[in-house]
Amino acid sequence: MSITINIYYTGAQGSAAAFAAEMEESGIAQRIRAEEGNLRYDYFTPLGDNNTVLLIDSWKNQEALDIHHASPMMAEISALREKYDLHMKVERYVSDESAGDEKFIRK
Repeated sequence: MSITINIYYTGAQGSAAAFAAEMEESGIAQRIRAEEGNLRYDYFTPLGDNNTVLLIDSWKNQEALDIHHASPMMAEISALREKYDLHMKVERYVSDESAGDEKFIRK
């Protein structure tokens, strides 16, 4: 069972994109990707919405996510969110390994 969290960061005048760029350029995003149990940490920009950036953040299990949330990096991320005055919408998904959708997926 893995956990995926979609975080939609929204801010004015490109601030969400600037936040994501600073997360990448500062190395924070790469440090998160290197954490034990991290499966994915990637930013995307929705078409037609220049004020929002989507983060897809996946973890092996709740324990790995809890360790990440307790890490000192969370203070760095929070400070950047404040710096760019971002608002967040969060969606959380737990994988269903038995879904059986393989026959519909073209690889």
